[in-house]
Amino acid sequence: MPYIEPAAARRFDMHGATFTALAAPSSGAVRNAAWMVRIEHGEAGVVHRLSDEETFVCLGGRAIAQVGDARHELSAGGALIVPPDTEFALTKVGEEPFQAVVVLPVGATARVGAAAPFTPPWAV
Repeated sequence: MPYIEPAAARRFDMHGATFTALAAPSSGAVRNAAWMVRIEHGEAGVVHRLSDEETFVCLGGRAIAQVGDARHELSAGGALIVPPDTEFALTKVGEEPFQAVVVLPVGATARVGAAAPFTPPWAV
């Protein structure tokens, strides 16, 4: 099985967040993509939908997750499961950066508004 060295992990900056690819098909993953997300600033998160279930395991900081009509405050040690095809946005709150490990099945796509679905580059 492949091991991804921290220094070799691919990083992407998008919508005020940094995504660090941990596991993806490009690194040998077959079923699940996993990445770390770090949000430094409290800008409002981009509302989007995913074609499959997405799981967040919170490592540090705090964030507000809007999942459909529900609102959740996320903090270290907690987990959030976002159902497929549900509007979702994540916004950091407080002074500390928000950090989480995120898992999404390989092949899942994201959609922002009416734009065409795409696979997040950190999950490819």
